[in-house]
Amino acid sequence: MIKTVVLLSFSNLFMTYAWYGHLKTMSARPLVFVILASWGIAFFEYTLQVPANRIGYRYMDLGQLKVMQEIIAMTVFAGFAIVYMKQPLKLDYLWAGLCLVGAAYFMFRAG
Repeated sequence: MIKTVVLLSFSNLFMTYAWYGHLKTMSARPLVFVILASWGIAFFEYTLQVPANRIGYRYMDLGQLKVMQEIIAMTVFAGFAIVYMKQPLKLDYLWAGLCLVGAAYFMFRAG
């Protein structure tokens, strides 16, 4: 399961940069160039995400795998927004994180 978390974490780094990194680094570039560059970055996301999901599905059901991926995505996004995009840290990240903790509880509880 650790392998799944690591692969999904790196996958989400690529995904987050493909979706949002261009806002900082390519704002003057033509849109078609940015789209093609983002697709190129997303290729590396998929080369990590697909194996991560295959591995994770051996140990978790589909709902658990999805919730874990969303928790990782929000964690990576918060770090990206604060560190790379220089966005201010907001309490909204905490509240969103607490909602994800609740989602994880309901998906992973026995019963």
